[in-house]
Amino acid sequence: MAMLVVLPLLFLIVFGYAASFDVDTIKVDVYGPAAESVEGDLPELFDVGAVEPDKNRDDAVDTLRRGRTDAVVVADPASPEGLIDGSNLFSAQAANAAFDSAESPVEPTVLFNPDLTTSWVMVPAIIGLIMAFIGTVITSLGLVRERQAGTLEQLAVMPFQPSDVILGKIAPYFVIGLIDMAVVTALGVWIFGVPFEGSVGLLAFGAAVFLLVVLGVGVLISTVSQNQGQAIQMAMFVLLPQVLLSGMIFPLESMPWSVRWIGYLLPLTYFIEISRGVMLRAAPFDSLLFPYGVLILMAVIVLGLAVLRFRRDLAPDIDGTEPATEAPS
Repeated sequence: MAMLVVLPLLFLIVFGYAASFDVDTIKVDVYGPAAESVEGDLPELFDVGAVEPDKNRDDAVDTLRRGRTDAVVVADPASPEGLIDGSNLFSAQAANAAFDSAESPVEPTVLFNPDLTTSWVMVPAIIGLIMAFIGTVITSLGLVRERQAGTLEQLAVMPFQPSDVILGKIAPYFVIGLIDMAVVTALGVWIFGVPFEGSVGLLAFGAAVFLLVVLGVGVLISTVSQNQGQAIQMAMFVLLPQVLLSGMIFPLESMPWSVRWIGYLLPLTYFIEISRGVMLRAAPFDSLLFPYGVLILMAVIVLGLAVLRFRRDLAPDIDGTEPATEAPS
């Protein structure tokens, strides 16, 4: 019934409200000595934020590198320049077209993805999608198969805590996910020419935390699934919104709030922010504290729920004590 009723409704809502590549508003800051005069000449598409006459082009580049806005106008009196964050593809395309329009006095320059190449923004997102697939689908299928085979029940007579069993079971998938991440990243850089401007350690840390979240989701799915068919269906229900509403395909900025809020509850949304920031913009750690923090919080919540569900539904006797024996009659 879920596949017959809920899934079509999900497709209707997502593609009716969220499937749009149009960006109606672009966030822009204005720096430079002529900031106040240039601000009034910008097209209506731009939503002007900070106006800083004392800041220069270097400050504008740093602002974009940290992902604080979509574009920055450097208001030089002789030749105003519009710097655009090319890692946000659809906003960058809209900003570039707006700056090129006859009503704009600003000359556009695209940073971090100068040719606005689609593969440069898709590869960092695909890295997260592959890890989400491994963590959600493969993990849930593997644990349900072990449950059906009786392997998990055999652990009930051993002196293990539920957290020990879960960590032991997800450890191989965690390693596989990191290996796949490294392979896909290397192939993306080699085949598609995607730059890797930032720190490998920052991306690896974000990938590790993201993997813990999706692995925890996979464990939760396995605890409420009676067979592999149910596990696949539930995994698809969890994975599909992450593909459509995380900003991977459709920009979050183009979605109405009635749908966009779902994207802010999805872990892939925050990993994509980290991967694009590190790979394309060389974003520093302090500018990514929010997505890192959200993923860490999600990991704690999801793994905690997985341990509780595992203790209650799969192996209630795994409490670190010897199993009770019947008294002789």
